[in-house]
Amino acid sequence: MEGMIRIMVADDHAVVRHGLTQILEKNRDMKIVAEHKNGVDALNWLLNHDCDIALIDISMPGMNGIDLLRQLQKVKPKLPVLIISAYPEDQYAVRLIKTGAAGYLNKECAPEEVMNAVHCILDGKRYISPAVAEMLANELSIPAGKLPHETLSNREYQIFLLLASAKTVAEIADTLKLSVKTISTYRSRVLEKMSLHNNAELMRYAVDRHLM
Repeated sequence: MEGMIRIMVADDHAVVRHGLTQILEKNRDMKIVAEHKNGVDALNWLLNHDCDIALIDISMPGMNGIDLLRQLQKVKPKLPVLIISAYPEDQYAVRLIKTGAAGYLNKECAPEEVMNAVHCILDGKRYISPAVAEMLANELSIPAGKLPHETLSNREYQIFLLLASAKTVAEIADTLKLSVKTISTYRSRVLEKMSLHNNAELMRYAVDRHLM
């Protein structure tokens, strides 16, 4: 086992854990040393054992991957964590990388990309896909001194306020005489620009800043 890269996998689906094992152990220098189906077991194991990299899913019972990542930032800040999730990159990637994840992969990615990401992270780098790099660049381009909602276009701001007032995408589409698909695209853009995750956060943001 000397020189072996030790990997822990946490995912509540056995087929995913098996798939990751199949992919990674094709490299003879890599070994899955532990598999867990929930965040609590993964954290307990990591408190008592060492590994070189942890591959963690977001949606798990007991403790989800986001909370597990936050805990690991406190107790094992040097442990690289690669998030592998069914959620699209635009929903979680930037948020989790800013929280401390070393990389983010969608489960629909090719097996070679998983291997590339692990190698990249073990070389001391962060694994950031072109799509996530663009999202991070967009965040960095926010002018100094501007609040997130001040970076929205007039139409985006209009839709932001409608979403924050608890209107559905369908209701907004009807009000503005636009397609549901168009409103959904605007919603995704607004959430991305404001670094928010869902309508509830939009509502909280609007209320906190007395925009409603």
